[in-house]
Amino acid sequence: EYPLHRHVSGFTSSLRTSSAEAFLPTSVDLANGLRKPHQKPAILRKISAAQQLSASEVVTHLGQTVVLASGTLSVLLHCEAVGNPKPTISWAKNGEEVKYTDRILLQPDDSLQILAPVEADVGFYACNASNALGSDSVSIAVTLAGKPLIKASRTTVINTELPAVTVDIGSTVKTIQTANVTISCQVAGVPEAEVTWFKNKVKLSSAHHLHDGLLLIANVSLSDQGLYSCKAANLRGEVTESSQLLVLEPPRPLPYLEDLTAVFSSAGTSTRSVLTSPSGTKMTVSPGSSALIGCAVDGHPTPNITWLYSGEPLSLQHRLLAAGRILQILNVSDAPDGEFSCLAQNEAGSLTQKTSLAIQEYRWSVDKLMSCSASCGHKGVQLPQLRCLLDGAEVNISHCKEKPKPALQPIACNRRDCPSRWMVTSWSPCTRSCSGGIQMRRVTCQRLTAKGSSVPMSNEACAQVSKRPVDTQNCNRQPCVEWVASSWGQCNGPCIGPRLAVQHRQIFCQTKDGTSVSSDQCSALPRPLSTQNCWTDICGVHWRVNLWTVCTATCGNYGFQSRRVDCVHVRTNKPVLEHHCYWRPRPANWQRCNITPCENSTLLRGGEAVPCGGRKKGRGIS
Repeated sequence: EYPLHRHVSGFTSSLRTSSAEAFLPTSVDLANGLRKPHQKPAILRKISAAQQLSASEVVTHLGQTVVLASGTLSVLLHCEAVGNPKPTISWAKNGEEVKYTDRILLQPDDSLQILAPVEADVGFYACNASNALGSDSVSIAVTLAGKPLIKASRTTVINTELPAVTVDIGSTVKTIQTANVTISCQVAGVPEAEVTWFKNKVKLSSAHHLHDGLLLIANVSLSDQGLYSCKAANLRGEVTESSQLLVLEPPRPLPYLEDLTAVFSSAGTSTRSVLTSPSGTKMTVSPGSSALIGCAVDGHPTPNITWLYSGEPLSLQHRLLAAGRILQILNVSDAPDGEFSCLAQNEAGSLTQKTSLAIQEYRWSVDKLMSCSASCGHKGVQLPQLRCLLDGAEVNISHCKEKPKPALQPIACNRRDCPSRWMVTSWSPCTRSCSGGIQMRRVTCQRLTAKGSSVPMSNEACAQVSKRPVDTQNCNRQPCVEWVASSWGQCNGPCIGPRLAVQHRQIFCQTKDGTSVSSDQCSALPRPLSTQNCWTDICGVHWRVNLWTVCTATCGNYGFQSRRVDCVHVRTNKPVLEHHCYWRPRPANWQRCNITPCENSTLLRGGEAVPCGGRKKGRGIS
């Protein structure tokens, strides 16, 4: 239905991509081209029809489309290039280097030959010519008569500087804003395919299209991000390839950071906060306090933040908040000098912002006097009040502990006779330890003079000032208690040894008149024992064992024998309850026996087969 080879209109011009600054037109003479010194590679393209050497062989130059038929036995792809130094030729299929086999051959003239082509050979073949000055590349499509073929790439292109970039469909494009992005969708197919473009699965209008399967996205902005798809369709089917467009925005400073406001409000009034800036900021902080440093930046994708101190990674104690955009310095005294900076980076670029912290100094102050140590007498003194100040405000004295303290000179104060007052001695010991006693002390009226002497005064002189203190009081009013024990119980408890058992008695706490009270009231007294060992004839017992019975088998794995085990009294030799003997381990009353292999034979007796070594209950085997 279709010829062996067919030129697809408009396809040859779209297959060529060259990194050379200039390329040779088709009319350039090869010999003249080779004579030019220091020439970048240029691949010669011939737009003539492909030659058909026979019904099964196809020979073609680059710029053609080869349509394989069922009788095609060989396809020869020619690639001629000029340049000085002589270019090196290499072949790639669908963007990957061709792997040569006994069926896919590289000929001496750098042509690529495909023997017995199959469906797996369908694709875009690119001839790459390169030397020290540059490179050139031209593609050719090898396809079947059927659904279209799209030349796709699986590379990622990142553009952070160029004003324009062109990529093959299938690539991922990351570019800065305002750049022009061209996506190439090169299609081969017989019948000829129709190309349709989509963005995020929505068909694009023809206004976005350029010739030869190119889509131009001009002056890219964030709204242009998305998935762009190229669909090639003909009567035989359709195929779609897509490219993801991501718009890059280099990090840029912001005037505020909302997260810093929220974190600062929850951190308390003692924590200061500051934003970094490209030119640098400063903040004054108190020694030992905490500080929040914000890195207010924006960009697309979201920049990664790295914090530095004096240009080096952080080694002091810190915490990162708000996804790393806020640095909390737990103790600013760990960073007396130096500069904090945040490095914001994404694929579009980087930005450094910085700030520095100024730590205030603590100092001692003695400008105030403390209260007088006495209101009268001869010992009253005043000391200057030692205060620790920070920026004129008093702070905890521990902040100044590393500063040398100033000398403090005491000042005499309130040196005058004291009013008469009651003087008391310590209480005497209580007359009884329980049930109520009495203790006493001496009460006198005296006056302390400004010279430090104590002068006795009449009780009336002190009574005018205050009520006379008592000189007698009750003490130890709690009742007298003691531990009381009942008689020992019978010696018939559990046996713990030969003729040895345990007996019990009850212990009570009661007052001297016999009233029972809580045991807590006797807790200070030594508590008598409530159990003790005792001798009893009941525990004169032991285990008695009888002889083992005959083993149930002479061989094998299932023989066992038993014996009788009794707990008996030593004197009467009569059985008693077993729990009297539990103070000793109980001997085993059965065990396995004759655990040896049996021979594989049987004896016949009376028409009945009996295994060797077995035992018939009630009868023996002779």
